[in-house]
Amino acid sequence: MSGLNPADLPRLAAEVRELILETVASNGGHLASNLGTVELTISLHRQFASPEDKIVWDVGHQSYTHKILTGRRDVFATLRKSGGISGYPKRAESPHDVFETGHSSTSISAALGLAQARDRQGGKEHVVAVIGDGAMTGGIAFEALNHAGNSGTRLIVVLNDNEMSISENVGALSSYLGRLRSDPAYFRLKSDVEYLLRRIPAFGDRVARVVERVKDSLKYLVVPGVIFEELGFTYLGPVDGHNFGSLHSVLQTAKRVNGPVLVHVLTRKGKGYPPAEANPDKFHGVGPFDRASGDFVRKKGNPSYTQIFGRTLVRLAEADGRIVAITAAMLNGTGLDEFKRRFPERCFDVGIAEQHAVTFAGGLAAGGLKPVVAIYSTFLQRAFDQVIHDVCLPDLPVVFALDRSGVVGEDGETHQGVFDLSYLRQLPNLTLMAPKDENELQHMLYTALQLNGPVAIRYPRGEGVGVALEEQWQELPLGRAEVLSAGRDVVLWAIGAAVPAAQAAAASLAEAGIACGVVNARFVKPLDEALLLDTAAGSGGILTVEDNVAAGGFGSAVGECLTRHGRGDALLRSIALPDRFIEHGPRDSILDRYGISGAGIAASVRDALSAKTRGKERNDGGKPGEA
Repeated sequence: MSGLNPADLPRLAAEVRELILETVASNGGHLASNLGTVELTISLHRQFASPEDKIVWDVGHQSYTHKILTGRRDVFATLRKSGGISGYPKRAESPHDVFETGHSSTSISAALGLAQARDRQGGKEHVVAVIGDGAMTGGIAFEALNHAGNSGTRLIVVLNDNEMSISENVGALSSYLGRLRSDPAYFRLKSDVEYLLRRIPAFGDRVARVVERVKDSLKYLVVPGVIFEELGFTYLGPVDGHNFGSLHSVLQTAKRVNGPVLVHVLTRKGKGYPPAEANPDKFHGVGPFDRASGDFVRKKGNPSYTQIFGRTLVRLAEADGRIVAITAAMLNGTGLDEFKRRFPERCFDVGIAEQHAVTFAGGLAAGGLKPVVAIYSTFLQRAFDQVIHDVCLPDLPVVFALDRSGVVGEDGETHQGVFDLSYLRQLPNLTLMAPKDENELQHMLYTALQLNGPVAIRYPRGEGVGVALEEQWQELPLGRAEVLSAGRDVVLWAIGAAVPAAQAAAASLAEAGIACGVVNARFVKPLDEALLLDTAAGSGGILTVEDNVAAGGFGSAVGECLTRHGRGDALLRSIALPDRFIEHGPRDSILDRYGISGAGIAASVRDALSAKTRGKERNDGGKPGEA
């Protein structure tokens, strides 16, 4: 990269954009953020020798250009496909992916760790963290800035600012100061002036201190990066993130700073593709789309769970003014956009700050309101302590609406919501439920808002199963499961999105003469123990089905209950996800791969019944007088 002629760089950027557009239009993925960082990424790889020099991408959804430039151009067409390259940095994929990211605001902490490890081992390489202005709202980013500035470690943080607008007057002055302060002569002049002032007999130190105070006062008025300076960073910028000359100059200067430095780069989301430039939020994470028109390829289908949640919450809020909604920078993704339009004063977007979102919700609840925290399952993991300490411990009526629970598909390991049943089931005071379809989702949301304590409802990504929505909400009996069909041979206890698959398996088994019942558990906590024990007594065995990891999940809850009541032998098998991080690929194919589909569940039932029969035969075979 360093050997490229500067005149060839715009053509390279255009070719990279073309490849990204072509691939994302076909496969889906993150478009606007990647189009906005093409020149920045090319410049970083020209100035730094990856993988010896370490580049850490915050969130990582803007790393497509990085992947293309580091040996993955020929396989880029496999992006987000089963067996293909990931949409995020992945250490197993390339030595250039030095740290795995997917959740926001972690890059500075990771980069500081890499830099400290370098220093302890006598290394000389550069370490760069690339973080967006949105990710800077995360508390961990400021914790890392505070630590890095105090440590004095040689570290480069690139702030990719694609939102901030600076008015013309301030912008012109800031650009001038940015150029001045990016000039190596500035640093030499500053040191020389201070040295000369302090040599004045008797008064030198005093004059230098006065000049320093005046300089600092002016700096607060005109320097946009003063907060970073106060945290111990040298601030460079802002610079045009699409101008190769400016990027070259500022990165060269950053490399010479012996300490933490922040480079402020201004970029435009969706750069080079007008539909994405005009609607960067719409083209953030996308499915396949038509390049010519910018229209998404949509199949006519059922409303999504997200849409049903959003519509139901609006109707509930119309009837109850105490209901408020909270999102952590995912207003559209969680279905709260209509709520925001209808009740702007009752909808709080706290930025990428999940910990704050949860504790803030606790405060709202303690103040007499009914907060609903709409959040992706994988992102609630970031606020686990707050869920325990600030909501469940004081038993506050906060509702967690966990979107994208279970297998989410192409976003892969960092975004699969497959741990929530396990990490929430253990918490005292929390009610935990999951709907079998979109109609049950609206009833669960209504039920949750009637309960005077913490509640979590988990539901999957994508469209519902297509059932009719009842106009009148029902308050579901707390901890009561629903028997969908009876079966003397075996009964499937399924939860949430796994219920339709269990029903399909039961229908298939019926054709083979196996009487398989299905129970929609509805509640993981409290569990319907009475019905569970009745099922154990009245059938040949129980299998549980869930799209959560097996460890500590719904199957574990059922097994613990049966064992506690002396019926541990009734649980034949738990059908769940294995003890591993689930790779990216289409959601249905992943579920089928791990046996959480109609065919997979039916196969598990047959195998479990066969194993039970073999075990009985072995026990019978041990009787005296038999061969």
